Amino acid sequence: MSLLQPDRYFSRVSAISANFDVSRKGYRFVFLDVDNTVKRRDTHDVPPDVRSWIVDLKERGIGVCLVSNNWHKGVHETARDLDVPIAAKALKPLPIGFLRACRKLGAKPHEVLMVGDQIGTDILGAHLLGMGAYLVCPLCEVDILSSRIAHSFERLFISDLEPEGVEACDASRS
Repeated sequence: MSLLQPDRYFSRVSAISANFDVSRKGYRFVFLDVDNTVKRRDTHDVPPDVRSWIVDLKERGIGVCLVSNNWHKGVHETARDLDVPIAAKALKPLPIGFLRACRKLGAKPHEVLMVGDQIGTDILGAHLLGMGAYLVCPLCEVDILSSRIAHSFERLFISDLEPEGVEACDASRS
């Protein structure tokens, strides 16, 4: 598999089964990108279904850590709000932030699943360390210019893939 090819592609994080897609795959830890993966870029809110999914992971004993290239106050507030650690200024796709997150949780890379909305940062960075990597659709279309440009190139790598969990996602919005 290519370093740029996600292991799985989902409509959003809440479409990933904590039991079947995380625990049964052998992952003991989940690292999450923040902007447009956990928190909407337009409203800066964590959607209720995403919040519930993170709570479910923690209740199952799965360690959760946010891994973000950002360093501003907002990502730290999100981590506090969700009661999870954060590796900010991660410099994804470089290993430094992922390894910092591993140290925070006592995780080995092969035990970690990274979930994020960008191939060039989240998927590539995780695969460089031997982590699992699931791609999710961005929570909203609003994004910073560099991310919008990245997403347009990334569509080339996933053009033949349909995200899993669209039905579950639609039901969670009802």
